[in-house]
Amino acid sequence: MKRRDTLKALTLSSMGIAAINPQELLAERRALETDLTDPDAALLEDPIKIPGGRLKEEAIRDARLMKEKFFTPTELATLTVLSDIIIPADAKSESASKAGVPAFIEFMVKDQPNWQTPFRGGLQWLNTESRKRFNKVFTQLTKAQQIEIVDDIAYPEKAKPEMSQGVAFFNIMRNFTATGFYTSQIGIKDLGYMGNTPNQWNGVPDEVLKQYSLSYE
Repeated sequence: MKRRDTLKALTLSSMGIAAINPQELLAERRALETDLTDPDAALLEDPIKIPGGRLKEEAIRDARLMKEKFFTPTELATLTVLSDIIIPADAKSESASKAGVPAFIEFMVKDQPNWQTPFRGGLQWLNTESRKRFNKVFTQLTKAQQIEIVDDIAYPEKAKPEMSQGVAFFNIMRNFTATGFYTSQIGIKDLGYMGNTPNQWNGVPDEVLKQYSLSYE
């Protein structure tokens, strides 16, 4: 089974962020994609126009979080590379970074600061391990070298004890990547989820009508 298919089989509630209500997370992701850049914008005066159905106070807080920065450019570059290793582009869909996963993670760690230390510590571990093995930071490694490290931390049941910190970080990274990807427009399209979309009913299929000796007049 391909990595993308494996992640697709997971549900939002089992992605390691179980404390977050999936519907709230979806709404928050929609709001993130609208890029509210002005907390004093006129639209915030009308709750009906606030994306995601949030309260005015929530929209203002989200807008302020959007303006803040947590990850350094180097850290964001590493998140981008790692997210695309987890969910690469294929013939059907775009990669995790194209779906905005790094920006999603950036927003979520500001929204829930308890994730900041695990992410920053994990990224530091990844670069330390990269330097130990190849004398370069993770983003400067070849694809094969990056995969070598990832393979050592991506499978907890096979990982060596000394890889425990890397395993813990990769579990978090994988969960956030899958959640961010499959709550994006690209990810939802990849799932084939149509949602509440209008369709056209053409009546009972001919083979069913024939089975019961019925027909439309």
